[in-house]
Amino acid sequence: MFDIYKEELDYGGKKLILETGRIARQATSAVLVTYGETQVLCTVVAAKEVIENQDFFPLSVHYQEKTSAAGKIPGGFFKREARPTERETLTSRLIDRPIRPLFHKNFKNETQVTLTVLSYDSVVDPDIIAMYATGAALAISGLPVAGTLGSARVGYIDGKLVANPSIQDMENSELDLVVAGTEEGVLMVESEAQELSENTMLEAVMFGHDFYQTFIKEVQNFASKTEIKTFEVPSLPDFYEGLQKDIESKISDPIREAYGLVDKQERSQKLTEIRSSIVDNVEDDQILAATTIIKDIEKDVVRGDIIKNKSRIDGRKLDEVRQITCELDILPRAHGSSLFTRGETQALVVTTLGTGDDEQMIDSLDPMHKQHFMLHYNFPPYSVGEVGRVGATGRREIGHGKLAWRAVHPMLPKKEDFPYTLRLVSEITESNGSSSMATVCGSSLALMAAGVPIKKHIGGIAMGLIKEGEDFVVLSDILGDEDHLGDMDFKVAGTMDGITSLQMDIKITSITKEIMEIALNQASGGRKHIIGVMSDALPEARTKFSKHAPQVISITIDKAKIKDVIGSGGKVIKNIVEVSGAKLEVNDDGIVKIASSNEESINKAKQMVEDIVAEPEVGKVYTGKVVKIVEFGAFVNFMGARDGLLHVSQISQKRVENVSDVLSEGQEVQVKVLDVDRAGKVKLSMKEV
Repeated sequence: MFDIYKEELDYGGKKLILETGRIARQATSAVLVTYGETQVLCTVVAAKEVIENQDFFPLSVHYQEKTSAAGKIPGGFFKREARPTERETLTSRLIDRPIRPLFHKNFKNETQVTLTVLSYDSVVDPDIIAMYATGAALAISGLPVAGTLGSARVGYIDGKLVANPSIQDMENSELDLVVAGTEEGVLMVESEAQELSENTMLEAVMFGHDFYQTFIKEVQNFASKTEIKTFEVPSLPDFYEGLQKDIESKISDPIREAYGLVDKQERSQKLTEIRSSIVDNVEDDQILAATTIIKDIEKDVVRGDIIKNKSRIDGRKLDEVRQITCELDILPRAHGSSLFTRGETQALVVTTLGTGDDEQMIDSLDPMHKQHFMLHYNFPPYSVGEVGRVGATGRREIGHGKLAWRAVHPMLPKKEDFPYTLRLVSEITESNGSSSMATVCGSSLALMAAGVPIKKHIGGIAMGLIKEGEDFVVLSDILGDEDHLGDMDFKVAGTMDGITSLQMDIKITSITKEIMEIALNQASGGRKHIIGVMSDALPEARTKFSKHAPQVISITIDKAKIKDVIGSGGKVIKNIVEVSGAKLEVNDDGIVKIASSNEESINKAKQMVEDIVAEPEVGKVYTGKVVKIVEFGAFVNFMGARDGLLHVSQISQKRVENVSDVLSEGQEVQVKVLDVDRAGKVKLSMKEV
């Protein structure tokens, strides 16, 4: 019934198993990858026919984690997996980015790659296993892809590079880097680092590239054992060559003139007019071809000028950064705000300080945990002068936000040293290239403006590449058009002392170590220039918070006293919040966090907590309140929630026959602590006061 093909190899100290022919047999291709006890199924399905007049390649990647893989039931009200989580979205992007440039440019069949985590052993992150599955499934799909995809995660632990470290090992790593590519070279890099040098980062990329060569060879061997039905790539129509020459003769010079316009909107309008002059005057069956030809001419014109004349669209030198403006505190009620403008790209970034109640709960395959740092990136259509959909956060926004998060995260103070929840929101108000890196710069300024004690500014820059044959140039701080028409988007973020985040996407089949080295070194100079401008605007983090920001203090109490502070059913802590106006968070380790924008509220809540947990001192006089009268005396609440016994013999110097004749419930009295026994029971006296 089943024609099963398997391939096993030792990979990173574990057995990696590739299997096809047993599951999802109606897909174009399907591969089940087993690594340890983690299993990921990848299916690839390509449409048999191309949609008429379709001028793009409709590729979609969907990564999904089934909670049953980890023996869990989804949290929340609905007990089934719902819309993709942020992690699933990011992993989908991680896989999409290196496979997209591998497809033949003329292939337009809608293609869907679906990855499902079926089993998870909590040892190795399933995202890298999903990438293995993708590489294997594409290799046996028969789709026109240029090379076999390999990938690896690289850590930097105790000064050594480590391939595919465990999740536990990654806790001690100064680097989390994922690299993907083919035999020929690297296609994609995604990383977070602890201020590592350019040389170390380059070494890590090449280390990963060398490591996955074994996997590529095994996949090729695996593919050779399977039956593969090859998809045909459509040839160009007969009229294409003649149409190409005709269009080229008409618009090459106008396009060159249009790209000489520095203003983005003016340039865009001129290019639209040029395109319309051609498309509006060709036969209906030639519109798609004409559109493609125009795009190719634009590429050739811009890329040719850059390669031959070193002439960029806006006239800058190859390594020149656009003009930068840094503004602070433009939002009066925000805890910290900045407006970072670089050329025609602008990010308005806001810092909000919160408490433990504001932490984000993360429900995933791993045990549920809280996240105290969030960075949200928004890209409204007005930022590029367009009308568009405004609604749910898209994949691009999630991806750019996470890139900026990775850049900033290594420089944040430890939670125990700065007990705040942090939320950064970046509103892209203008965009013409590198808005994610503008977010990094704006975030650094907004954090310092809010008084968050980051020690160094974090700056970011996007690098581009134009490569024609053996000739190439690397561009600093690329424009949107340079990104669109170029071969690389290489984003580098970090401090004056090292890199904190690196992301690289390639539109060609690969790039060399030489190109990456030049790009990294050129990026270093650009990044340091940008940080210099930022430092002129705000040299270091402020020492005072905004008057609108919550103040948070921490006090440590005896763990045995936690129940006293909380009280039965939360009665005590609710009373503290109501009376003081401050927010309280009591942790299992005995740390009590008190937060309020009002210093008086904080001090009141602190005093109330200290009164509750304080131990009574023998011989000390306290002001108390009678809470209960009994035949043999009265119980007096004299210290927080602490009650003591006032025996009838200790009420007065005179003999008291009836306690109620002298005391009443609610009466305020002065009492002295006579004794505290081993059980914590307190004896009080009024007559010795």
